[in-house]
Amino acid sequence: MGSDHYFSATPASPENLRTIRVSLAGRDLELTTAGGIFSPDRLDAGTAVLLANTPPVPPGGDLLDLGSGWGPITLSMALSSPHATVWAVDVNERALDLVRRNAASLGLTNVNAVLPDDVPDGVTFRTIRSNPPIRVGKNELHGLLERWIPRLDERSDAWLVVQRNLGADSLQRWIGSTFHPGYSVHRTATGKGYRVLKVRKHGSPPTEPISLA
Repeated sequence: MGSDHYFSATPASPENLRTIRVSLAGRDLELTTAGGIFSPDRLDAGTAVLLANTPPVPPGGDLLDLGSGWGPITLSMALSSPHATVWAVDVNERALDLVRRNAASLGLTNVNAVLPDDVPDGVTFRTIRSNPPIRVGKNELHGLLERWIPRLDERSDAWLVVQRNLGADSLQRWIGSTFHPGYSVHRTATGKGYRVLKVRKHGSPPTEPISLA
């Protein structure tokens, strides 16, 4: 990618469209990816761990994929909950174009692939699912989470997957100290060197986290 990063707004590297085969929401799919984005050749391990260790998405309302890349989390949620509206948010315009292309190829009409500032201020989310861009740096990452986690609906959860060696445990501690009171954070799963973190926004009065059983 040369000087490009997957969080570059407008990658300068060649697009180099390609087709990959992945399994999402119980379906074997052929999807389009490109150069200049995150994990263009496969479903990355962290996203696979997240998808395998989260409960079914809510059947309706607004759902958020934060840092969508080419769209595996978005597409999985949109396929699973056709009556929900799935927001794919990324700063990489090439990635957003791929999400739109892939959603169209699957006949999905419930996907909005947009830049962060294009999400209306009044929209709140019944769930957030994210493989967040850890490599943007701690300050940028913290700012990202401080912007979006408060937009959870009451009694709703954000699910984050973070590589253990890239600071998953320290991020969990930061979330616990930053979003308090009114929130809780727990590690719910580990796999392939990744942690899955669940951040719950409690309601009024406070509620216990919903059991996954």
